Amino acid sequence: MDYSFLSGYFSDENYKAKFEIFKNLLIEYNEKYNLTSITDEKEIYIKHFLDSILPENNFLNGAAVVEIGSGGGFPSIPLKIVRDDLKFTLIESTGKKCEFLKKVVEKLGFVGVKVLNIRAEEGAHNENLREKFDIATARAVAKLNTLCEYCLPFVKVGGSFIAYKSECEAELDESLKAIEVLGGKIEKIIRLDLPENCGKRSAIVIKKVCATPLKYPRGRGLERKKPL
Repeated sequence: MDYSFLSGYFSDENYKAKFEIFKNLLIEYNEKYNLTSITDEKEIYIKHFLDSILPENNFLNGAAVVEIGSGGGFPSIPLKIVRDDLKFTLIESTGKKCEFLKKVVEKLGFVGVKVLNIRAEEGAHNENLREKFDIATARAVAKLNTLCEYCLPFVKVGGSFIAYKSECEAELDESLKAIEVLGGKIEKIIRLDLPENCGKRSAIVIKKVCATPLKYPRGRGLERKKPL
């Protein structure tokens, strides 16, 4: 495959082989575990890999990152390929997807990546996880107000939640209350255009300015049923 139209990441020999391995594992396991509806190789590289790594400059060097709803490993796995300094805890509630993520971690020889088969709303009340991370991130998991309740409790004060979204103006407007209640403040919005007319993307950076009240996340599905 010719990667030149994408980015230097995919022509760099240090990364190229790992992206190939990840792509092949994604296609292989997708037949069993339904990891993604995107199966065309070119679209995998643009809509999954490139989309995941474009905001990487917003991840501080050596940051401890928690990813909520890891699924097929986006953005965590592409980010780890190009930013081995990052340490990841991947939270995923579906056991089969955790099996896939562990296989990827093993095949790529990653150090500093843990996969936890738990629900985010349970993990956020675990004293070993709550407010222990420099950064939380999530991609295509839920609407922003719901995501904030899942993610911000994991972030230490002074850290950030980086939400991967498409065009986000409507979600932003309806999330302002949730962000404030949960201890966050919008720091910036990074707007990106994917190549080959593959769409617009946004990375919303929310700064954690004060501790999240202990009752959040509420659990019992209220984060989705009755978002803040």
